[in-house]
Amino acid sequence: MKNIDLRNKRRFLLKASFIITLMLIVFACTSKKDQAKLDIDKMLDYCVAKTKATKATLTEADSLPRNIYSNQIQWNKVGIHDWCSGFWPGVLWYAYEASGDTSLFAGAQIFTAPLKGVLDVPVDNHDLGFMLYCSMGNGYRLSKSDDYKNFLLLTADSLATLYNPKVGTILSWPVMREKMNWPHNTIIDNMINLELLFWASKNGGDQSLYNMAVKHAETCMNTLIRPDYTTYHVAVFDTTNGHFIKGVTHQGYADDSQWARGQGWSIYGYSMVYRETKDQKFLDTAIKLADKFIEMIPEDTIPYWDYNDPAIPNAPKDASAAAIIASGLLELQSFVSDEQVKAKYAKTAIDLLTALSSDKYLSKAKNQSFLMHSTGHWPAKSEIDASIIYADYYYIEALLRAKQYLN
Repeated sequence: MKNIDLRNKRRFLLKASFIITLMLIVFACTSKKDQAKLDIDKMLDYCVAKTKATKATLTEADSLPRNIYSNQIQWNKVGIHDWCSGFWPGVLWYAYEASGDTSLFAGAQIFTAPLKGVLDVPVDNHDLGFMLYCSMGNGYRLSKSDDYKNFLLLTADSLATLYNPKVGTILSWPVMREKMNWPHNTIIDNMINLELLFWASKNGGDQSLYNMAVKHAETCMNTLIRPDYTTYHVAVFDTTNGHFIKGVTHQGYADDSQWARGQGWSIYGYSMVYRETKDQKFLDTAIKLADKFIEMIPEDTIPYWDYNDPAIPNAPKDASAAAIIASGLLELQSFVSDEQVKAKYAKTAIDLLTALSSDKYLSKAKNQSFLMHSTGHWPAKSEIDASIIYADYYYIEALLRAKQYLN
């Protein structure tokens, strides 16, 4: 009996190994042309046209698009101190990059300029990277303006004031220290803001900015990322001794649930950190986070807002998470040496973009945005099944990255 069991076990393992190998070969043999199930140039043209149409309706440079609810057509606007204020200027810069249209370059400059006022008030959150690197960072990349460069360096120094060396991370939300009794809190979204610190350290800023970014990424690896490579939204620490107290959520379904956009921030963030450091542990982390996402992909590709919502399959989707992950995977694949794994990540990114570029998710003439069906803050019943500006930002960024990959 034991010999029979062993033979059966060997047959099973051989069969499983064959299937896995076959799947990897399929991924590897799929050409870049075959992966492109969508017309990327057409989608970029769509984004450029929508951006120009929206720009023509905006009369105040310090009133910036944030969201559109399902019964609306035009963007609801926010001021420069909203955490989303940098995404619309960023969209304009990307639309200029995609088209070369100088009217978009001029528009990007106009809507970027008011953001200098962000530093006129005390720094009260970690979002300076979102607000100023997504806008002015792209502006500097495309214009080489010394004015942008100098302001970004000032912004990086301001962000660094939130760093706690005993904890090893940037404080995300000072207001939550008393409001939620979170003495020092760091959210997974904060990974994105590290890019500003890395950039500054290479462009005239102090080396300490690089060291802060690396330490932040290392600390979050050991606290915000769970053993199964899902993520907490918020890590809470003791301010005085740096001890990790607990992982909780603010925008997810539950403290121990898997909030989809959090997975997106982590994939995108650790891919970027590897780019800046070339430290293998960050690449390994990004790969495991990406593999976990791929393991959870639903039938239509676009993630549910939280994978543990008991209302699934009737729970809201989150197009913004899909766009962030598509962009992150396209960067991640460029760092992977294994051709089969590289192809897997690229295919997943293209599949996400293909789904987002379908009639179900494109807004087309329904409203001013590129995309519909994002979920912002489900627990607060805010921005549910809405168009949200950061979904558009990461969508056009991912399209540009996909074009570069396919070329």
